[in-house]
Amino acid sequence: MNIPDPNFMDVAFSLAEEALKCGEVPVGCVVVYEKEIIGGGRNYVNETKNATRHAELLAIDAVRRWCDLKDLNCLEIFSKIHLYVTVEPCIMCASALEQLKIPLIVYGCDNDRFGGCNSVLNVFNLKGAFQPTIISGLRAAESISLLKQFYQGENPNAPVPKLKREPELKPNVP
Repeated sequence: MNIPDPNFMDVAFSLAEEALKCGEVPVGCVVVYEKEIIGGGRNYVNETKNATRHAELLAIDAVRRWCDLKDLNCLEIFSKIHLYVTVEPCIMCASALEQLKIPLIVYGCDNDRFGGCNSVLNVFNLKGAFQPTIISGLRAAESISLLKQFYQGENPNAPVPKLKREPELKPNVP
């Protein structure tokens, strides 16, 4: 079994803290290849108003750019990387990680609302799915603390709720 290097999680937490300062859900992620960080990301959902700009997907984009610069086969590189993320990947991100066959996923706390590695759905347990090594709970308390800080405040980018109006009753006039 692969032993996670906590130093890589330090960088993921720095990205999560940056996300928190920018009004984003505090999730940070780094991708490691041969003991070197080759990509990373933090949530950019609120800033871009794009629900797909999760930390993991941005880290994947960074790896693709790195591979292009080095003229390397991305799929081969993805099959050898380790991903460190502060919160369990959501179902969307876990599905992307499964498709890319990322062999090691290390995360902090569980994602009880959207988790795709175990909490809500384990996409890796679906028939025919790739089976990575998943290590959870690395610095979980710290991850939870960051999430609590975010959810204590109001999300300035959340849509204004629409209040339901009672329909006007019109008199029945023949």
